[in-house]
Amino acid sequence: MAELGRRVHLSQPAVTERVRKLEAAGVITGYRACVNMQKLGYGIRAAIRVGRAEYARVVKLVQQTPEVVTAYNVTGEDSWILEIAVIDVAHLDAVVTKFCILTETSTSIILNAVREHQPMLPARREDVKPPIKKVDKA
Repeated sequence: MAELGRRVHLSQPAVTERVRKLEAAGVITGYRACVNMQKLGYGIRAAIRVGRAEYARVVKLVQQTPEVVTAYNVTGEDSWILEIAVIDVAHLDAVVTKFCILTETSTSIILNAVREHQPMLPARREDVKPPIKKVDKA
């Protein structure tokens, strides 16, 4: 809290009070450590797009698969997007095969993460810029 106070130019008690209010309001829902997957032995991260399948079956399989880092139930062509971490290509094949049994999948190996865990400020409508409109030349 002292370091945070220094960064935002507030006293430690003021920062502590504001953080506790944010926690109580549900804005801050928890704290986590950012872990380097490669240092843990996972050489490959991948995204698996999972087609339409019974919701409960996918949830159960996700819960039984420790390699799934993040699981999103989404709209569109696919029903799920999963981020996984695996040791090597053989391990990747084993994990993907589990989900292929349920439905069609598509897998992409993540080469680089350009942005992860971006800090977010409160959303403000006035910050949203309208799209650029094309002018037709008539």
